[in-house]
Amino acid sequence: MNTLRAGIHHIEFWVANLEKSIVFYDKLFSIIGWRRLSEVAYSTGESEIYFKEVNEEIVRTLGPRHICYQAIHRGVVDEVAEFLASTKVKIIRGPIEMNHYSDGYYTIDFYDPN
Repeated sequence: MNTLRAGIHHIEFWVANLEKSIVFYDKLFSIIGWRRLSEVAYSTGESEIYFKEVNEEIVRTLGPRHICYQAIHRGVVDEVAEFLASTKVKIIRGPIEMNHYSDGYYTIDFYDPN
């Protein structure tokens, strides 16, 4: 019996400063329920995210406009907002309800600090 499901297995982020990114995402992912797999990787148990430091002058690529992490309840979004404010990350919008996506859709959008 096949227990595999269709979905994203992993995403790799290219970052200019690996240490800075890990400090930020280590805290963010602990809030939203991801666990650390290694020095550069995190997982939900179904999907994984890896970080790799690259020379940004050499690597100029187009990539995702945004990535949406799903929280298990509204309070997690509020906790993420508090964390972002404490780290002085630039917030695009939110926390805000956006019911045109779905009833109770609650989000905060922010720029990656790196």
